[in-house]
Formats: sequence, structure tokens, C-alpha cells
Amino acid sequence: MTTLSIFHQSKPEQAHTVVTDPEAIQNVLAEHGVHFDRWATRELSVEASQDEILEAYADEVARLRQDWGFQAADVVSLTADHPQKEVFRQKFLDEHTHSEDEVRFFVRGQGVFYLHFDDQVYALLCKMNDLISVPDGTRHWFDMGPEPEFTCIRLFTNPEGWVADFTGADIASRLPRYEALAGEV
Repeated sequence: MTTLSIFHQSKPEQAHTVVTDPEAIQNVLAEHGVHFDRWATRELSVEASQDEILEAYADEVARLRQDWGFQAADVVSLTADHPQKEVFRQKFLDEHTHSEDEVRFFVRGQGVFYLHFDDQVYALLCKMNDLISVPDGTRHWFDMGPEPEFTCIRLFTNPEGWVADFTGADIASRLPRYEALAGEV
């Protein structure tokens, strides 16, 4: 179940609010300019290629390109048997920002997006069917867990793709990790 856990940065060990209703999650995140939606997923094999996945979601991707001006779309997929899974996990675990919206649609699997607004951190456990658009300039990070299993469509306004500006803050190390939020502890 998609879950939004909200933490105060001075008490990062325990969420003060937990929301599981998708419409309520959408409303809470919209207050911060974050777009959250749920799309119907298609039956696709775990081995589906990037082209097959993008073709299966061609209408939705075309609509986002038209409505939001995205220039590029690709697919990122990681499995627990990937030899560099820990390197990839570490790459996204520190707080950073982007100069463009970060958009992800979960075709399969799950991961946690942490969004840092003022003194609150919103941890969104995204699951299959979830679409999130993190506005440019938003402090955030992503945790795929120690045994990642996910496939996401990513959309970019910058054709060069994912470019991060790390904040240097240690907030990400003080919040519960994926394992705790996904119930795998």
C-alpha cells in the first residue's frame, strides 16, 4: 500500500502523521506543489525492454510530454541480483535538488521518495501504479532499499537526464530508511 509518513526533522525517529488513502496523499502533497497520481499498470514481463515499456505507456507519456513539456523519457530498472545495487542505492541517498521536475512512474516494485519542506520530511513509499513529480528545487532523496526491485519510467525536460545538486545536509541519514518504512525490518 502506498504510504505517506510525515516526520519533523527534530524528531526523525517517529512519523507524526501517516496517510494511506491515495486521494488524501495527493491532496497533502499538492499543498507543496508535488504532483501525485495513480495510473493503471499494464501486464508486462520483468524482462520487458525499455522500448516495450515505453510503448505500453505511450499515451500517458505523450500526455505528460504535451502538458508539462518533457523532452525525454527512459526506463530505469533495478533488481536484487544487480552487482552494483549498493552503489546505485548510495547515489540517491543524500539530499539533493534538481533544476527540473523529477518525474517517476512505478511500472513495478517500489521505493521511497523523501521530500524535505521547511522542518518537515514527507516520506512517500511509492508502489506499482504510482506517479510522482517532485518540483524543481525541492530538497529530496530516494531510497530503493538493499534488495531493490523496481522499474520506473522517468521523464525529463533536460535531455541529458538526471543531474543532481547535493545540499551537503545530513538529514537523510537521520530518517528511517526504506527497510523500516516498507516493513522489512
